[in-house]
Amino acid sequence: MCGFIGVIPGSPGANDETVLNAMLDPIVHRGPDNQSVYSDGQVGLGFARLSILDLRSAANQPLEAEEVVLVFNGEIYNFREIRTELMELGFEFSTTSDTEVLLKGYLHFGENIIGKLRGMFAILIWDKPSGKFIAARDPFGIKPLYYTKTSDGSFLFASEIKSFMEHPGFVKKLNKRALKPYLTFQYSVMEETFFEGVYRVQPGTYLVMEKGEETRTVAYFSCEFKEQRKSYGEYIEDIQQAVAESVDAHRVSDVPVGSFLSGGIDSSYITSLLKPQKSFTVGFEDYEDMFDETKLAVDLAGQLGVEIEQRYVSAQESFDVFPQIQWHMDEPHSDPSIIPLYFLNEMASKDVTVILSGEGADELFGGYEWYQPSKKLNSYRRLPKAVQHTLAQVSNALPQSNPYRKFFQKAIQPIEERFIGHALVWSEKDALGILKTDYQAGPSVQEVVDPQYSKMNYYNETDKMQALDLELWLPRAILLKADKMSMAHSIELRVPFLDKKVFETARQLPESMRVDYGKSKVALREAALKNLPEDWAKRKKLGFPVPIRHWMREEKFYKMIHSTFQQGYVQEFFNQEKLLQYLERHYNNEENHARYIWTIYSFCIWYEQYFLDEEKGEAAKNRDKHPALQGQ
Repeated sequence: MCGFIGVIPGSPGANDETVLNAMLDPIVHRGPDNQSVYSDGQVGLGFARLSILDLRSAANQPLEAEEVVLVFNGEIYNFREIRTELMELGFEFSTTSDTEVLLKGYLHFGENIIGKLRGMFAILIWDKPSGKFIAARDPFGIKPLYYTKTSDGSFLFASEIKSFMEHPGFVKKLNKRALKPYLTFQYSVMEETFFEGVYRVQPGTYLVMEKGEETRTVAYFSCEFKEQRKSYGEYIEDIQQAVAESVDAHRVSDVPVGSFLSGGIDSSYITSLLKPQKSFTVGFEDYEDMFDETKLAVDLAGQLGVEIEQRYVSAQESFDVFPQIQWHMDEPHSDPSIIPLYFLNEMASKDVTVILSGEGADELFGGYEWYQPSKKLNSYRRLPKAVQHTLAQVSNALPQSNPYRKFFQKAIQPIEERFIGHALVWSEKDALGILKTDYQAGPSVQEVVDPQYSKMNYYNETDKMQALDLELWLPRAILLKADKMSMAHSIELRVPFLDKKVFETARQLPESMRVDYGKSKVALREAALKNLPEDWAKRKKLGFPVPIRHWMREEKFYKMIHSTFQQGYVQEFFNQEKLLQYLERHYNNEENHARYIWTIYSFCIWYEQYFLDEEKGEAAKNRDKHPALQGQ
């Protein structure tokens, strides 16, 4: 719903109103309705508001009571219950906003208010009487929150990294260790970002700063699966009740609410429960049918009695907006689905201010194909261990591309080595082969995933895979692009599946009710039959496919990428000759290197926005300002 900045100054003038307003300026797209700052010499806070609840100026932020000041991005869906509890304790309210409930809740409950919240949020609280500064993030990482310490000793916090660049003490420097793991994961996977010294507050945690220094990090939520013994019918009824109640909570708004709609179960289930005035869908024409789900979405909208707006996105449009996309993301992000998501939000922003979407269902309910058990693998594992290891050794003589070699070698690996999360673009070997020496020192894949796996004590491999995706893929890729692409168009995206009560239901499901042989989201699909036709409830997951491999074989776009890869700065990072060979082989249809190429192209376009040409970054920032800001 908004964007904010926070400064704990390390030198005089480091948080005066001029600096705070300068830091707010790059993120005005997150909150075009009002921009305000607070500064008392000890702490500075700034807020850009997108008005959702209580549209009056009285609900503007920063909000202050009893020398406690707060800025908050997101929505609290149980704010009415907390408000009632506080009123019974004697608290009075001058607004109907969830922000005031959060502030008064802190006055009564202290830090414990954070664990009581049901919603999506990033929060900064300045408790002046106690000298305590708190930075908190929601359980699933739906809302972003970054922090850094500058050369002048200031601590900075913000919804987007680009705000830091307007602070006089911030020194912008590329984090060389981030590039290697990015090539494999396709997103910024480390806790430290692509900017050296800039970190993200982790989901389900809050930081406490006292006397200008970080004193502790508190983890208040854990994404842990714990199966409960229930009947089949009880599981299905629990899901139906939890999802329906969550959608009801997520529809609360004083501005128009819509939904995204594709041909898959997740957005379809949400739309069937929400019954919005309007829904939205995009697709790609002129390629295989797999790139266009709009006809399915239009069909379902008709059956639900929901108005739907559809549009097709061209390759030219996609390449034209790609610099803007990378600027908005703060860090390079090469998941191709970010392109249709950008256009979806652009289209929806003309009619609604709040949009509901289906993110999170796959990670909670077992939606990805790789979560499913394999009959072939399970049969093989019944062989004696000695036989398995012998076959793995013998298979070393087979060519690298031979599927039997891959199968025999992976079959003996534990899940902690075999599964690294949703994305696997560049292999580590190929990544090292394309990177220049200075950029080969980043963490290995195992160094990234091992700390996550070490937190887990689960009964089966499915639990471990889902938990890893909840720790890495969901907050650092899926939810980040959802937030940044919606906020780019001043629209609030809500995700009803990522609700504490829905998670409590999902975590209790036995493995067989999440995945089975050839089946995904077993229980969720059954639950959705109450609201959806069987064709939609049982349809195989398609995702958000984008025809990048086709685009790169069209001369116009091949030349565009080729021109980028020939730029002098590319030699700083990559073996330019080898990179161009990958592109040539793909263009000539000799091999499919689409994802390899797109991941590096995404990095290059991002690098141009933030490091190579300041004018390009400014152009991307200004090109798509919210209509309310035009002419300012």
